[in-house]
Amino acid sequence: MKEFQGKSLSWELRDGVLELALHREPCNEIGSVTLEDLEKFATALQTVEGEAHAAIIYSSLKCGFSAGADLRELYRRSHEMDGKSAVEGVREFLERTHRVMNIIDGASLTTIAAVHGVTFGGGFELALVCDLIIADKMARFCFPELRLGLIPGFGGIPRLKRDLGNAVVRDLLLTGRSFNATKAQQIGLVSQVVGEGESLRAARATAAQLKKFDRQTAMTAKQFIKPIPYDDLKMEIDLFCELYMQPAVEEGLRKFVESSDAQPYLP
Repeated sequence: MKEFQGKSLSWELRDGVLELALHREPCNEIGSVTLEDLEKFATALQTVEGEAHAAIIYSSLKCGFSAGADLRELYRRSHEMDGKSAVEGVREFLERTHRVMNIIDGASLTTIAAVHGVTFGGGFELALVCDLIIADKMARFCFPELRLGLIPGFGGIPRLKRDLGNAVVRDLLLTGRSFNATKAQQIGLVSQVVGEGESLRAARATAAQLKKFDRQTAMTAKQFIKPIPYDDLKMEIDLFCELYMQPAVEEGLRKFVESSDAQPYLP
C-alpha cells in the first residue's frame, strides 16, 4: 500500500520516504481509533521497508504533535467496566500500543519525528521511538502523567533511560514540568531545532540526505546503537496497570475530564 487515509492519520510513500501525518482533532490524542490506524501503519511500514529509506512522522494540526493518550477514553473505560475488566482492557491496549511502537523503533529504515507545539505524554513517547527528533522552536516536551497518579505507559521510561542520562529522566518524570526545544536539544533529546513551522521541511531535507548513504550500513549502525529494551518495556506495562487501580488515578482523570480549560492537558 503506497497511501492511506484514516480517521486519525494518513500516510503516503513518495520518492523513498514514507510520510505519516497525524490529524485527529483536538490534538492527536492516542485512543482506540488512533491505535487502529497506527497498527495499519505499522503493517504498511514492514511491507514498504524495501522501497523506502526514511519515514517521517508529523502533525498537520496547529496545536502540536500530540497531547498524548486519550484520557477521556481511559476515564470512560474505568467507569463502564468493573475494576478487573478495566485493568485487563488497559493492559491489552498498552500491549497493542507497545507492539506498534516497537515496530517503528526497530524499523530497518531511518525514522524522523518532526514535532511542533504540544509533544506530551503518549505523543512524546511516539516521538521517542523515532531515530531522530527535529523540533521547531515552539515545541514543548512533557510527561504530565504524574498529576494523574500514573507513569508513562507507551514505553517512555525505558526509551528515555536508553537515550538520556538518569538525571534528566527523573526530572521529567518526577516534576511533571515541560522542556522547551532549546533545552531538549541541550540534553540530547532533539537533534535539530528549527524556526517555527519549519520542522517538516527540515525533516524532508534530512531524509533526502539519508538517501545518499548505504542502507545496510545505516541499518547495522542503528541496531548497534539503539537496542529495544524489551524487559523494561514489559515492566512498565505492569507498573502502569498496578497504579491504574489506585484511587488517585480516578480522581486525576475525573478532574481532567471535568476541566473547562481549552487545553486541559497543559501542566
